[in-house]
Amino acid sequence: MKTTESVEDFYKRLPKDVASPQSTNNAGIGHFNVFSRESYSVVSPYSRRDFYKASLIIGTGKLYYADKWVQIDRPAMLFSNPVVPYSWEPESEQQSGWYCLFTEGFIQHTERVESLKDSPLFKIGSNPIFFPGEAQLQEISSIFQKMMAEMASSYAQKYDVLRSYLHLLIHEAMKSNPVNSFGTYANASARVSGLFLELLERQFPIDSPLASLSLKTPADYAHALSVHVNHLNRSIKETTGKTTSEQIATRIAKEASALLQHTDWNIADIAYSLGFEYPSYFTNFFKKHTGMSPNQLRNIAV
Repeated sequence: MKTTESVEDFYKRLPKDVASPQSTNNAGIGHFNVFSRESYSVVSPYSRRDFYKASLIIGTGKLYYADKWVQIDRPAMLFSNPVVPYSWEPESEQQSGWYCLFTEGFIQHTERVESLKDSPLFKIGSNPIFFPGEAQLQEISSIFQKMMAEMASSYAQKYDVLRSYLHLLIHEAMKSNPVNSFGTYANASARVSGLFLELLERQFPIDSPLASLSLKTPADYAHALSVHVNHLNRSIKETTGKTTSEQIATRIAKEASALLQHTDWNIADIAYSLGFEYPSYFTNFFKKHTGMSPNQLRNIAV
């Protein structure tokens, strides 16, 4: 079972002499930090993270990303998002470069957030690996070095500067062509299924009782993925053994359980945020999928 690594979990993996744990909101709104890859072992476990990460990888190895893998045999930029699990297996002894990690709150701090989230780096099904040329490698290295210096500074507005450097880094990567040499173990149905499951995960977590799910039905997901709903249904059934509706319901039930146990939202607010028109519909749905009512779960959690 894949787990999700939090910012706190990440710092627990670091040697104590590399960096002391930072507040999850060290940037005022959201979290940002930058590291040298030479500072500690660069083996990354296969898991999702609840943060974004941009890495300049200098050294050879193999990257496993969702249901794909790619051989890294020259300097490469990796952009990972919180949805898709990945792992890095180094092959050469010499590993260098830099990486920065940042949360949703950090990138949503400015009005340019839409252009960032809609960039090829974070779109559903996009390739996250870029191979820079020599001149571009020097430019990207320079940006990371400036990030390192700024992070260590005492300048009061340093996170605004770091945010600007992050945008520069992203645009430098977008000047390159994404790598198309992914190895894949899946057929066409598995690819559709993978894109669907990634898109499903992007709907969560629910952060506010005032917001409701934008995608609720198989038809909604098929439209977002630009496939016919019948093709989506066949692909999901073939690769997971469950129907598209069952996958959606299972994920909604999981999110409902988390909201009931970890928020003080009332049942009506939770029902609305998960796309239910009436609380009674939500109660019936939750009892069908978990065997208990929302109030029963909440009382157990208490």
